[in-house]
Amino acid sequence: MSAPLERTSTPGVYKRGGRYVVAYRDPSGKQRRRSAASLAEARALKAEVSADMSRGEYRTQSRITFAEYASEWVRTYTGRTSRGIRATTLEDYVRDLEVHVLPVFGHRRLAEIEPRHVKVLAADLAAEGRAPSTVRNIIAPVRALFATAVEDGVIRMNPCAGLRLPGGTSPDKHARALTEDELTRLIAETPEEWRLLVSFVAQTGLRVGELVALRWDDMDLERRRVHVRRRLYKGEIDAPKSSYGIRDVPLSPTLADALADWRSESPYSEDSDLVFPTRVGTGHTGSNLLRRVVKPAAVRAGVPWAGMHTLRHTCASMLFRSGWNAKHVQMVLGHHSPAFTMSTYVHLIPEDLPEPTFREDVVSHQAASSTSRARRARRVSPRR
Repeated sequence: MSAPLERTSTPGVYKRGGRYVVAYRDPSGKQRRRSAASLAEARALKAEVSADMSRGEYRTQSRITFAEYASEWVRTYTGRTSRGIRATTLEDYVRDLEVHVLPVFGHRRLAEIEPRHVKVLAADLAAEGRAPSTVRNIIAPVRALFATAVEDGVIRMNPCAGLRLPGGTSPDKHARALTEDELTRLIAETPEEWRLLVSFVAQTGLRVGELVALRWDDMDLERRRVHVRRRLYKGEIDAPKSSYGIRDVPLSPTLADALADWRSESPYSEDSDLVFPTRVGTGHTGSNLLRRVVKPAAVRAGVPWAGMHTLRHTCASMLFRSGWNAKHVQMVLGHHSPAFTMSTYVHLIPEDLPEPTFREDVVSHQAASSTSRARRARRVSPRR
C-alpha cells in the first residue's frame, strides 16, 4: 500500500511522502508514473517526457532497462540524504550495482526480470565464495530498487518479494519472528533489570542503534510517543540513515507507564540522559547487549537463534497480526517504502487480517510486571 498522492501547483506533478511523482499518458494513452526527489526535478522530468513525446523519442517504461532505471533511481537520491538514502549507504549501493549487478541485469528490461533471475545472481555470488552477509548486502539495492519501481508503477510485482537466497540468507530466516509464547519465555528468562528493554524493542521495533542512542528528551510519555531521531553508527551518534528513519513510534499505555516508573527510579533521568544506559550512565553497544543479555536469555528460553533484530521482526509480526496495514508498519519501522516492508515481511502476514488493534497484551504486561520489581533494584549493566 503506497502513500496517497497530493496535488502540487504543477498539473501532473504530485507529492507522495518525501518524493514527487510525475503522472502522464504515453503515446498509446496508457497512464504512466515517474518519480523524482524534488519538485524542481519533477517539473524538469515532466518537461523532458513531454519533449521526448513531441520528438517521437519517448521510450515506454515497459521497455526501460535495469541500467536505465538504476541510473534514474540513484539520481533520485544523490545529494538528497535528508530526503532519502544516507550518502554512505548510497555509495555502497552504487558500488555493488556497478560491480556485481549491472554486468548481469543492466541490458535486461526491468519488467522481464523474474525471481529466478535474482536467485541465479545470488547463487553465482555465493558460488564465488562470498559470505551470506555479503550476498545479502549486494542484493539489498536490488530489493530497494525494485520496491521503488513497484511504487512508481513501472512494474507490477517485485521479483525480490519473498526471495530465498542461498547460504541461509533467505528473508524467511533473516526476518524470523518470535511467537507470543516464545516472546513470553524470552522476557521471563531475561534478568529483571533488562526486561523492560527487551519488552520495549519488541513493541516499538527500534533498531539496536536507535535503541542505545535513545534519550529521555526523545520520549513523550504523556502523548505516548517515542521520537526516533538519532542512532549509534560506527561508534558515533548520528542521524538515522535515511529520512524515513526519523519518525514517531507509538507506545501502549502500559509500556508508557512502565517507562515513567523506570525514569523515576533511575539515577540518570535528565532529558539529556540515555534511557537505557550502563551503570555509569554511558551508552551500550548492540554487540554487548546481544552477547550479555539477549543471547543467554534466548538460549534459556529455547530460542537460541533469536537476537536483537529478532525483536524488531517480532514487532512487525505482531502489528500485521493485529490488522495494521503495510503503510503503518512501514512508518513504525522506518522503512523507505511500504513495498519494501511487504517484501521483507510478506511471510509473516496472516491470510485473514483482523481489524486493527493496539497489541500490548504480551510485551506490555511483561514490562509492567518486571519493571515493578526491577525499578526497586539498582540497575547492573552487563560487562563491557
